[in-house]
Order: sequence, then C-alpha cells, then structure tokens
Amino acid sequence: MVATGARAAVPAIPGLAEAGYLTNETIFTLTERPARLAVIGAGPIGCELAQAFALLGSHVVLLENGRGVLPREDPEAAALVVRALERDGVELRCATEVKEVRRGPGGEKRLVVDCRGAASEVVADAILVATGRAPNVDGLGLEAAGVSYGRSGVEVDDQLRTSNPRIFAAGDVSSRYKFTHTADALARIVIKNALFFGRAQASALVVPWCTYTTPEVAHVGLTEAEARDRGLAFETLRLELGEVDRARLDGAEGLLKILVRKGTDRILGATLVAPDAGDMISEITLAITSGAGLRTLAETIHPYPTPAEILKRAGDAWNRGRLTPRVKRLFETLLAWRR
Repeated sequence: MVATGARAAVPAIPGLAEAGYLTNETIFTLTERPARLAVIGAGPIGCELAQAFALLGSHVVLLENGRGVLPREDPEAAALVVRALERDGVELRCATEVKEVRRGPGGEKRLVVDCRGAASEVVADAILVATGRAPNVDGLGLEAAGVSYGRSGVEVDDQLRTSNPRIFAAGDVSSRYKFTHTADALARIVIKNALFFGRAQASALVVPWCTYTTPEVAHVGLTEAEARDRGLAFETLRLELGEVDRARLDGAEGLLKILVRKGTDRILGATLVAPDAGDMISEITLAITSGAGLRTLAETIHPYPTPAEILKRAGDAWNRGRLTPRVKRLFETLLAWRR
C-alpha cells in the first residue's frame, strides 16, 4: 500500500525561497511571535492560523487570490468567518496575487502584490504559505511498479486499487479529502479489500470536515451547488444559532443549513457554524450514514441548554413544513369533530 501522504504545496513566487517562508508543518517550530505575519492563501489552514496569530498579538495580513475565503464552504458560512477574522484584527486583502518577495535591508520580507491591477507592497517579519497540499509521489519508483499517478496523486479505483491490482493506495497521496480522519477510513477500506477479499468502496464514505476558526465551520454531505449540479430536488432549512438559548447566553454567532431531499426527511448535506461545530456535525454524519432523517433528529432528546439543540430544532422545522394548508384543514375538521 502506498500511504506516503502529502506536503505543503508552495507556489512558484520569485524570491520566496530566498526570503524564507513557513508552512503548517514548520510554523510550530517558532520560538518567538512574529510582529508582522503575511499569510498566503485563505483556505482552512490560512484562516485558522491567521486568526490564531492575530489573537496572539501579531499584525496579520491574509492574502486571498480571488477564489474567495474558504471557497469550498457555503458562502454564507464563509462570510461569518470573514466577519470573525476582521473582528479579531486580521487584515484581509481579497483578489490579491503575490508577484515577488524581496528581502529588505533590515531582514524584513517585502511582498510585491497585485490587487486588480493595482500594485502595492506588504511588509512582514514572517510569511506563512497556506496554498494547499501536494501528494508525495516523487522518488517512489511508481513507474517501475506500473502505478499511474498525476498532479492529484496516485490514481485509484473505488476499491483503492492502483493501476497495478496488487498495489493499493490510501490517504492524502490518493484522496481529494486530505484529512487525517479520512486517511484512517481509507486505510480500513484497504485492509478489508486487500486482506479479507472485501468489496468496500471509497465512494460510500460520508466524509465530514471542520475548519477550526472561531467560530468553527463544519460540513458533511452535499452543498447546495453540488445538489443542483446533480439535478436533485431539494429544500434548504436554515436556522440561526442565536435561536438556541445556550448560544444566546454565550453570545455565540452561527447558523445551521441542512439540505433535505424534497418530499422526504432524508438529509443530503449540512453546514454548521458554531463554537463546537466540529463535535456537533458528527450527529448529522451519523444520521446520513445510518439513513436516519430529520424525523429522527426531531424525536431525539437533546440536553437543555446545549448548542446541539439546534439540530433538534431543524427536525422540528421540517415537521412544521409538512403542515400544508390542506393538512391543516384536515386537522381542523378532525379536531372540530372530536370536540
């Protein structure tokens, strides 16, 4: 099995290597807080560490390349994170491309940037590169073993076999979901299929993820855009976290959006913005995996007061949506007869 993981992808910016930079793998070796930190990339790692260093007291400039902040997330959820970043002192520069990095006379790093045709300079004491992950495929002799690979990593089928049927691959080296918990799940599939004649499929996995900003953003299943692309008929239930008493008491901001297949209670996907969204999303992941729907969430007792009550409220909202004018008239007739 090929399980060599991935490394931080570093863009080919002139002068970057000479000036020096940090990645998510090396930034934790710092022994002093940089007074000024420039973060290249506004994905999960960029947002998490930009906010963390701002809260530690660094002046942080977050450079977003035009794809948007947290581009894989629901736009409304990403907007809440942007508001939180700016609240905590992160200077966000959108649609900004780093053209060159130079060393200043005092050892500072000067990033020459372009924002919609306007050139400017960002001065920093340290640079964090957070522009994605690159699979570790070089130097493995994959060609000699007849294993096909490309820029996205080792190519595998749904049972995680490579082009050489006696070799499997799992984890960041072959998956578009570059998360530790996904690598663990894929490794279990390889064990089943390679050693126990299994037929487990990676496409059957329900993969949640979380961005650990404050508040956290967690997601599982389909987004609205993905559901539309698949031609699915769905409806979206949207609830403000502030509707829950515990969140109101804590002053927590957030939201829950659940996609439901139209005419059923089947959950297609969910996005949650909350202080503990990474923990709370597991309940929805379990519901999708087991086939339980919003009806089950509504019938599940949640401790009061907890933020997780918002999940039960989503089930209640779905139940209320079933009370169509026709159903309402039928109930009125029935209750009037019983009186």
